[in-house]
Amino acid sequence: MKTIDFFNTRPVFSLNEAAEILAPRGGRSATLARLKYHMKGGRLKPVTRGVYAVVPPGVPVESFQPDPFLTAATVRPDGIFSHHSALELLGAAHSVWQGYTLYTERRRRPLRVNSSEIHFLDPPGPMRKEPYRKLGTRRVEYRGKLLQTTGPERTLVEGFRGPERLGGLPELVESASGFSVLDLDLLQEILQCYDTANLWAATGWFLERFRESFHVTGAVLDRLAQHGPRAPQYLERNRRGGVLAARWNLLLPKALINMGEPDEHQP
Repeated sequence: MKTIDFFNTRPVFSLNEAAEILAPRGGRSATLARLKYHMKGGRLKPVTRGVYAVVPPGVPVESFQPDPFLTAATVRPDGIFSHHSALELLGAAHSVWQGYTLYTERRRRPLRVNSSEIHFLDPPGPMRKEPYRKLGTRRVEYRGKLLQTTGPERTLVEGFRGPERLGGLPELVESASGFSVLDLDLLQEILQCYDTANLWAATGWFLERFRESFHVTGAVLDRLAQHGPRAPQYLERNRRGGVLAARWNLLLPKALINMGEPDEHQP
């Protein structure tokens, strides 16, 4: 493949990938020489060790910002995007967020890409072993590349588990309410893997607030409520104050109380 054709099909790529396609006989050293030539000409920008981004024609290297999603997927091809990054890839994010997260078997230090920061996370404990690692995940097309991300169900549960990685609970609820569909059986399977009372309750509260949108039956809500905490608990760590959602034994921020379908609002 010609170098220009390679650049046109891979906005971000690794040295190993380039060596395999551009110079299978010359190896890494021959490939690196070619890449250095294009870096001098302002056509490539190094992102981190062994990873490069293609600079569009006419764009100064200094002002060019590599795509964080493609960069993260190139650094860790095994990665599964999560939290707010998942909301973005699923087309549900309500607000812009400068932090990007993905689960990977080989964790590394955060990587700053211009104004954005990419965080490489260990898979959550219950999801570290097969077959659960990919439970509730899917592949989505992004700029011509298939990226792996947590789906709506797992993103919702893990959002309640770590709301700080989404910009807070209001951002999670506002965004997740825009999902076109939720697989309620899959949702309960994911909750069973975590088996945490607060997560059962938070998910139940959410489904109760948006029960018409997701066609939630009373039987499903009763099942979730059975797994909830026995005494009132805060959903967020180190938070004080809030309003009690009595059925779920959760103390929630006041900002969440009026969120939901009009006929589901509590007085």
